[in-house]
Amino acid sequence: MRIVETDVLLVVDVQVDFLPGGALPVPDGDAVVGPVNALLATFPHAVLTQDWHPAGHASFHTSHPGGEPFGTVAMPYGPQVLWPEHCVQGTPGVAFAPGLDVARAELVIRKGYTHAVDSYSAFLEADRTTRTGLAGYLRERGFTRVVLCGLATDFCVAWSALDARAAGFETVVVEDAVRGIDRDGSVAAWARMAAAGVGRVRLAEIMAGRTAAAP
Repeated sequence: MRIVETDVLLVVDVQVDFLPGGALPVPDGDAVVGPVNALLATFPHAVLTQDWHPAGHASFHTSHPGGEPFGTVAMPYGPQVLWPEHCVQGTPGVAFAPGLDVARAELVIRKGYTHAVDSYSAFLEADRTTRTGLAGYLRERGFTRVVLCGLATDFCVAWSALDARAAGFETVVVEDAVRGIDRDGSVAAWARMAAAGVGRVRLAEIMAGRTAAAP
């Protein structure tokens, strides 16, 4: 895969609370930091997303009497998974992962800050109508391909990839720079992304393309 000036790397939610020991750990989530840094050093442009919940967010199981972690409730926009409290503004867990090269980011999109609506995607909140403005930003900058990495495959990465594709961008996920919460969920997410025309690439293919393109 050859990287060009109209490519943008979208790094999804590589935050402390999603790492082992965090409030909502993704298995092996810390393993993405090295590959993501390699990608950040390679792509000419990068955008980071950051889960950014207020205390008492509606997606937290503690916000619903009798709610259990990973249960579901009906919200006005549809079924909502109830999560452990995570990535709460002002807490250590909301920070980007230690060692992540955040200085390479040209934009940080914070999501999930609307108290009553969850937000997995970097493009649209879970009500599927409230936009983050990312699509317009990418178009205005002239980007045509979005390459995704980060956490977690079966939620925020997949939702962001599907919305990037729906917004008209060529979309690719770096398969060894993501990790999922659940194996079955990740398998299903990969199938949905493939059906939508989202591509899949490995880090080595990107690095090989960079080497081939070097003068």
